[in-house]
Amino acid sequence: MVLPPGDKATRWAALQKLVMENPVCRAHVRPGKKVVLGVGNLDAKIFFCGEAPGAEEEIQGEPFVGPAGQLLTRMIQAMGLKREEVYIGNIMNWRPEIPTEHGGAQVGNRPPTPEEMKYCLPYLREQLAIVQPAVIVALGATAAGGLLGADTFKTLGEIRGRWNQFAGIPVMVTYHPSYILRNQSNRSKRAIWEDLLKVMERTGLPISEKQRGFFL
Repeated sequence: MVLPPGDKATRWAALQKLVMENPVCRAHVRPGKKVVLGVGNLDAKIFFCGEAPGAEEEIQGEPFVGPAGQLLTRMIQAMGLKREEVYIGNIMNWRPEIPTEHGGAQVGNRPPTPEEMKYCLPYLREQLAIVQPAVIVALGATAAGGLLGADTFKTLGEIRGRWNQFAGIPVMVTYHPSYILRNQSNRSKRAIWEDLLKVMERTGLPISEKQRGFFL
């Protein structure tokens, strides 16, 4: 994949055109739905990476806009940032399909296969090359497996909260926001918050005593 020379906005626009017109991506999108590319600040220090679009995302054509995305936005705000100040993307550019009867609406989601993620990974690499973030936050086991290799860990707990690396960029693996939606305990919230505190420290964001004490 070769993008035309130019500034970040020019290269990102060229990448968006490539993704939106990709015949494989388009073939996997149901009628009336959208291919999804990442969004956000092209100069962001923090790049949040999920696995794949869901129902709301393939309608709006933007990652993390459903309930999990709304929680992610609140998490970003707790870090002292706005959603527009970070970059948010997925490894996958389409919602992994589940067979439906008589062409009906898809109910539920499934994790993308390694083959699907392998196909889309070059587009993620190009987004990273354009944004050049200081860190990547991998949201959930599937995203972590897509970036680091699913054979490098058995459970998310083995690598969560530790620094890894992808494409020369530090990676912090943490829980997907949907995990917090299913587990509303302070313990679960504190676990993901501790990971985000490490990201804040790594990127030089100010941390107040109040922030350090969240969910204790």
